[in-house]
Amino acid sequence: MYNNPSKYSQLIKDEALRLGFMQCGIAKAGFLEEEAPRLEKWLKDNRHGQMSYMENHFDKRLNPTLLVDDAKSVISLTLNYFPEERQTDPDAPKISKYAYGADYHTVIKDKLFLLLSFIEENIGEVSGRAFVDSAPVLDRAWAKRAGIGWIGKNSNIISKKSGSFFFLAELIIDLDLVYDEPFATDHCGTCTKCIDACPTDAILSPFIIDATKCISYLTIELRDEIPKSFDDKMENWMFGCDICQDVCPWNRFSVPHTEPKFKPNENLLGMKREDWLDITEDVFKQIFKNSAVKRTKFKGLTRNIDFIRQIPDES
Repeated sequence: MYNNPSKYSQLIKDEALRLGFMQCGIAKAGFLEEEAPRLEKWLKDNRHGQMSYMENHFDKRLNPTLLVDDAKSVISLTLNYFPEERQTDPDAPKISKYAYGADYHTVIKDKLFLLLSFIEENIGEVSGRAFVDSAPVLDRAWAKRAGIGWIGKNSNIISKKSGSFFFLAELIIDLDLVYDEPFATDHCGTCTKCIDACPTDAILSPFIIDATKCISYLTIELRDEIPKSFDDKMENWMFGCDICQDVCPWNRFSVPHTEPKFKPNENLLGMKREDWLDITEDVFKQIFKNSAVKRTKFKGLTRNIDFIRQIPDES
């Protein structure tokens, strides 16, 4: 047991793909020295707005050995969510593609626990934890270190193979493995399409996002009223925003996911603009029963719809 890192690494990667993950890379656990000053400055400049949880556990965000005792490896995984179908009414308020189906936190956590069980059954007893966007882990930094892709100018991880429409998740374990080469090349080049397309100018400069200007933040994280200064800048988004990804040239390589649980509610994509403007709490509960959209609650979604409803109905 524990004497064949190369074999174990391949076993883990093969099982990850079998479970439906799109990519799997492995990085050596350790302090994220390069990211520390960037995170500190971003927080100091209050770019996180009301996301006060970003201020918590600063040290743990930068050092996985504080999350898992004697952590040796960070297994970084991606799960595709690019949909085959889209909302049919071009005038309907828009939902980010990642929220079409079941809540990704649940779907991915289940897969991570299966992968952790596989490791214990086939390699031996390990200490480890699963993370999906709900704990102090810098997902993108670890994805880059694990060779998944590079961090684009919109701050998303971009893969040459599949673009950026995927979720990130991690297993942090106390097992030595063979580590992938960090992704060292930036393939954005001189392209600025994401910066140019952002209607709220949330991308201050390459890799620096002011979350308080981001439509995703405004429609999901912000608990107060949306500031009037964004009146004509929301581009009909009521939950999240895909603009910077939709214009990214690398997303021409995106292919539809094969995860059954990400299939949207049968009524969601066909809802017309007037259906959304008149949505009731019962309809909300039925359509978003197991969805990430529940995070904003009925009150939050209707606040967003009311904010963008001044867009003229041309039908």
